[in-house]
Amino acid sequence: MANFTWRRGVTALAVVPLLALAACSSSGGKPADSAATAGGGSGQAVDTPRIKIAMITHAAAGDTFWDIVRKGAETAAKKDNVDLLYSGDAEGGRQSQLVQQAIDQKVDGIVLTLAKPEALTDVVKKAVDAGIPVVSMNAGEDQSKAIGAFTHFGQSDKLAGVTVGQRLASEGIKHPICVIQEQGHVGLENRCAGVKENVPGTEILNVNGADMTSVSSTVSAKLQSTPDADAIVGLGAPFTLTIVKAVKESGSKVKVASFDLNGELAKAIEDGTVEFTVDQQPYLQGYGSVDAIWLSKVGGFKVGGGQQVYTGPAVIDKSNAADVLAFAQQGIR
Repeated sequence: MANFTWRRGVTALAVVPLLALAACSSSGGKPADSAATAGGGSGQAVDTPRIKIAMITHAAAGDTFWDIVRKGAETAAKKDNVDLLYSGDAEGGRQSQLVQQAIDQKVDGIVLTLAKPEALTDVVKKAVDAGIPVVSMNAGEDQSKAIGAFTHFGQSDKLAGVTVGQRLASEGIKHPICVIQEQGHVGLENRCAGVKENVPGTEILNVNGADMTSVSSTVSAKLQSTPDADAIVGLGAPFTLTIVKAVKESGSKVKVASFDLNGELAKAIEDGTVEFTVDQQPYLQGYGSVDAIWLSKVGGFKVGGGQQVYTGPAVIDKSNAADVLAFAQQGIR
C-alpha cells in the first residue's frame, strides 16, 4: 500500500491511501460510447454512500494510454464505493454529447478531458449549473478553471515540451521533427511549441494517429525528404514505437525521443532504441480525478485549491528506465 501526495507550490494534500492493485479489465480504444462500471470487487471499499461518476475522455481507438488512465480511475472507484461510467471519443462534438448524457443521468460528478475545450464550454456550464462537480484531467489545463472545473489533474504540456526541448538542445540537436497525431489537440500543440521554444529548428509533422500504417508511411516519407533531421519526437508511446519502426525501415540515423510511457517503450529506452521520454503518469490522473470528486461529495473538499494538480513531467531515460519497467509492464506507468 502506498500514499500518493501531489504538490502545488508549497502546499500539499495527502490523498487517501491507494489500495493494493486489483485486476482491472481494460482495452485501448473501446467504442466511443462504451461504459464500465467499477466498484465492489475484491478489497474493502469505504462505507460512504455509493455515488456515480462519469469519466469522459478524448480517447482515440487503439491508443493504449487510456488503459492506464482508466485503470487508475477504476482503482479509485473501487476504494471509494463509486459506480464509474467510462466513455471516450476523439471528436469534440461527440464528447459534448457524452457530457450531456451524464448530466441527464444525474451523475454525482464528471471527470473530462479538454483536448478541444471550445466544444465543451457550454455543456460544462450546464453541468456546473446543475450542481454537478467537474474535474478536468490530462488536456486543457489552461482552460480548465475558466470552463468551470474546480481542479485539473495532469502535467503542463508546455512545460513537458520545454523539458524535452532542453534535453534535445543539451545533446546538440538542431532540427528535430515533432510528430502530432491529432491535429487541433491543444495539449499536443503545446508540447511541440515547448520543444520549438528551446530548439528553434523544430519542424511539426501532422499524422493520422487513428491509422498506424499511415503514421509509419508519413514518417518514412518525411525522413527521406528531410536529410538534415537529427531527431524525431513522438507524442505518445504507441506512436513513438511506430516511429521507431519507420526510422529503421527508412535507414535514417535520427535519434528518437518521446512523451508518455508504456512497458514496450520502457524496454526501448532501456536498450537505447529510444533516448528518453517524459512521463505524465496517467494512472495518477485517473485515480486522482475520481478521488477528488469523491472527496468533494463526502466532505466538500476541493483538491488543488483551485489550481492544477501536477502529475508530471517525469523524465525517464536509460539511467532510470529499469526502475519503472516493472510498473509499466503492469500497466500503471
